[in-house]
Amino acid sequence: MTLALNLSPELEQYLLQETTQQGLSVEALALQLLASSFLLKQKQTEAVNLLQSWMDHENDQEQQATGQYLIHTLEDDRLSERKLFPPKLKGVTW
Repeated sequence: MTLALNLSPELEQYLLQETTQQGLSVEALALQLLASSFLLKQKQTEAVNLLQSWMDHENDQEQQATGQYLIHTLEDDRLSERKLFPPKLKGVTW
């Protein structure tokens, strides 16, 4: 496919600078930039879909168990006898 583009002077200057720095033709650099843009968009879409699937996956029991395990582990690892997560502050500060 052949494309004809009208570039702004700033974009044209950027493209010419990059071709000089990378030793590529204008066409090769434009194709490289276009391909990397599509790949980036694809990766972003995949990441968003993965995060959305995590948010959609409701497993409250597993989250509760993980939270309790984390609290227990953090409490056991402390050098101090002072509780990091005192029961009387549950629901107030944590």
